Amino acid sequence: MSWLLVLLLLVVVAVVVAVTVLCVARSRRLDRLHRRTDAARVGLERSLARRADVAIRVAEVLGTSEAGPGSVPAALGEAARAAGAGTVRGLPRRSEDGIEAREIVENALSRALGGVDRSRLAPELRSELADAERLVVLARRVHNDAVRDTLDLRSRRLVRWLRLHGTAPLPGYFEIAESVARPAGTVRPVVRPADPVG
Repeated sequence: MSWLLVLLLLVVVAVVVAVTVLCVARSRRLDRLHRRTDAARVGLERSLARRADVAIRVAEVLGTSEAGPGSVPAALGEAARAAGAGTVRGLPRRSEDGIEAREIVENALSRALGGVDRSRLAPELRSELADAERLVVLARRVHNDAVRDTLDLRSRRLVRWLRLHGTAPLPGYFEIAESVARPAGTVRPVVRPADPVG
């Protein structure tokens, strides 16, 4: 009878050790994912700030030939300054309906950039703008991939039941439209919807 008790005790100890090892591994992985998400957010902020800076210069260049309220350069300058201010000050992360104030500002800048006739820009500035927009697309995708992986791990039962995420806030996707440079002579910007969230 005592050997059954010893065997049962060994099984319990083995289960406790296995669960502990699994919890430690999950907790470490979750910590790495949260760090990755934070780093991706910083990279996204830098890319957005660079795009806003380039957009301000584009508005200034275009403003020399086309000025006045309601003009493309005026709208672009206003949107770029709002996006740049959001980068410096930092806007609220999530509203009650789940929309990030920063997403609204950056989407306004994407729309304004979509209305720019890029053939009127110097080749260097046109190239710099295209590069800044590509970096924003890449940084947003890296950020959203990190968020997806973090949310996936946080949704696992063991992580939820034992609250292995600690006090780390739940990360959120950053969704903005990806503007594509329009050919000269066209009026409407071509906007591709953001990647669907999984």
